[in-house]
Amino acid sequence: MLAVEGLEVEYGKVRALWGVSFRVDRGETVAIIGPNGAGKSTILRTIAGVLRPAGGRIAFRDREIGGLAAHQVARLGVALVPEGREVFPAMSVVENLLLAGRLQRDRARVRETLEWVYDTFPRLAERQRQAAATLSGGEQQMLAIARALMADPHLLMLDEPATGLSPLVVDRIFEVIRALGARGATTLLVEQNVHLALEVAARGYVLERGRVILAGDAPRLLDHPLIREAYLGLPAAGPGQGGGG
Repeated sequence: MLAVEGLEVEYGKVRALWGVSFRVDRGETVAIIGPNGAGKSTILRTIAGVLRPAGGRIAFRDREIGGLAAHQVARLGVALVPEGREVFPAMSVVENLLLAGRLQRDRARVRETLEWVYDTFPRLAERQRQAAATLSGGEQQMLAIARALMADPHLLMLDEPATGLSPLVVDRIFEVIRALGARGATTLLVEQNVHLALEVAARGYVLERGRVILAGDAPRLLDHPLIREAYLGLPAAGPGQGGGG
């Protein structure tokens, strides 16, 4: 579905990504984890066409998309839920959703998707006529995700969906991510909460200072000494207790 090879991105003369490579297979949830400033959001923004790569290759469904404009990438079926949500505050919930639904050409399919989104996020159905600006932070995050789903994307990219939300809302957001995975959705997740991210993902990549330093199946990463000590605050597994690379 998505193959990123040797990706390099620069902000002016500052290099943000150094030869980053990873893949996301169809129907798979993949997590990119790492500290603040590692370049995780830069990866998503570059795939989405917000930033232009300085080098490397981005192939989506066997088509090169590196350097395409954001609207072109969106029309190919890539949806990004950015950190900070970025809903249209003056528009109602339903207007936000239907605007995103315009990327679908089948009107009947748009109505079906809207009903499914309301079933997935009942709070949005209750507030569908309210302006997005009047929603709580958690409700706005639900709206941001629902809006991306309205485009019926082939690839959903989530940038720090748990940031600034209450534990109850975070639980609900990650229930939805699990449910999407069960439905066969393809998801690329960037998240600071390493435990949550690797619980819902099949595989993960650890990014530090713009480079991938570790990759593997999610259960193995959760048991890796680096992840246990640096990200989970746990002692490294002893001999015979895991910690594979």
